[in-house]
Amino acid sequence: MPVLKKIVVQNFRNIALQELEFSPKINCVSGNNGEGKTNLLEAIWCLSMTKASFGGQDRFNFRYGTRSFAISGDYVMENGTLGRFAVEASEGEKKVRRDGKFYQRISDHIGALPIVMVSPSDNSLVSESGDERRRFANSVLAQMDRGYLNDMQHYNQLLATRNTALKNTVVDPDFFDIVDERLQEYGNRIHDARKRFSEALEPVVKSYYEIVSGGSEAVGVEYKSDQDRAPLAELLAQSRDKDRILGFTSVGVQRDDFVFTMDSHPIRKAGSQGQQKSFLVSLKFAQYDIMRDAYGFPPILLLDDLFDKLDMNRVENLLKMVAGDGFGQIFITDSNKVRVNSLLDTITSDKACFEAKGGVFAIL
Repeated sequence: MPVLKKIVVQNFRNIALQELEFSPKINCVSGNNGEGKTNLLEAIWCLSMTKASFGGQDRFNFRYGTRSFAISGDYVMENGTLGRFAVEASEGEKKVRRDGKFYQRISDHIGALPIVMVSPSDNSLVSESGDERRRFANSVLAQMDRGYLNDMQHYNQLLATRNTALKNTVVDPDFFDIVDERLQEYGNRIHDARKRFSEALEPVVKSYYEIVSGGSEAVGVEYKSDQDRAPLAELLAQSRDKDRILGFTSVGVQRDDFVFTMDSHPIRKAGSQGQQKSFLVSLKFAQYDIMRDAYGFPPILLLDDLFDKLDMNRVENLLKMVAGDGFGQIFITDSNKVRVNSLLDTITSDKACFEAKGGVFAIL
């Protein structure tokens, strides 16, 4: 399993220049809000996924007054060799390197360094639109399956072509027939992968929810897709006239959603804030299990402000679990260094602790 041994971060958010070495097991970053705890975890995420977890343009991650950032990391790979990775972004350009060689396509890097993040921004998976839930599923499946990532790229390119044609006054109907058939080809594989993911996810989410919440509520994960009604090419043909009026494609996997439920009701409406937080933690730990099984080794786990989601006892139970067998390298942040350090002392001695202040990280 890849283990991050050392990271160098330059001009990323509020971090001017930092070089840090980590424990292969648990790493704790404490500090007040706004001092850089989350920024360090985002830098680690960026080394795996080539961009920040919330998406958006790279320029929003440039340190104030700069026009670029650079992040590099030394990893002990699953075969014991040392792998060196780097992500460099400037205005209008991004480069990703592995062992000194640039990837021809940045997407070829996805999946090389599997990673899972639990963060306060996960709330959007419950409160926001299906875009957030699709992005979640895509980030998981793209790491585990390069074919899925390629299918998504081809589907999105065809979708953009179709949307452009819909805005034109005169287009040969045969053109739409050809594009719609190709969209169905890629859409079928995307649909099937998402359905398998949802079916694998639900029982694991239920299991973790029992551990995290201690409640008796029955939670669920259900995949909803237009393709459950009919073949995609047929749906696209039926919606063509409407799509011309709208100026965009109104059916397809770009409209899929994952419905999170509690006692058969949408958790967004039926669950309390605490229940929703417990569900989201369970969802991410279930993701971790599925990725670990797919890779044959555990991903890196980032736990950002976990105490914001759960009480002390439940956090302690989770940390005892992740410190055991089956889990790999972990990074956890907390605003209270006494709380998290004392808790970790009861769990493991194999840890490294840092305190963040103004983008500078001191070893404790």
